[in-house]
Amino acid sequence: MKLAKHHEMTKGSLAPVSRAISPFWPLRRLRNEMERLFEEPFGGWLTGETPGIEAWMPVVNVYEEKNNIIVKAELPGMKKEELEVYMSGDNLNIAGERKTDMYRSEWYFGRFHRNISLPVSVKAEKIEAHYKDGILTIICPKTEEAKRRQIEIKVD
Repeated sequence: MKLAKHHEMTKGSLAPVSRAISPFWPLRRLRNEMERLFEEPFGGWLTGETPGIEAWMPVVNVYEEKNNIIVKAELPGMKKEELEVYMSGDNLNIAGERKTDMYRSEWYFGRFHRNISLPVSVKAEKIEAHYKDGILTIICPKTEEAKRRQIEIKVD
């Protein structure tokens, strides 16, 4: 006699979820929630975070060229109007909000804010930002004092 797996459609899911794989799935779920509770006391209630919903931040790369600091952020699916780039002191800030009206979304959404400490002084009034194919590229020109100067070595 063969045992057939029972698939149950969960509200909001597009794929069947098999709960017949193990009769202990409710206990595993409870254990996972308990572990999360001990990793983050009170499940984030004291910090104002919603339990079970992670805050998201886009990934960024920061690198230095001869005359510029380049910052690239991955922001697929966002529109230029949903993004904000500004300087605050010596920090570059990228903020925005990804909205969703989808029935099911596995992308992170909601507000985000990245505060990036730049390694050298830059000319804030000359910063340029370009957005193409989901990549935000920010070009921060270095100040004259921050640019690397080659020093000639003299032989005596």
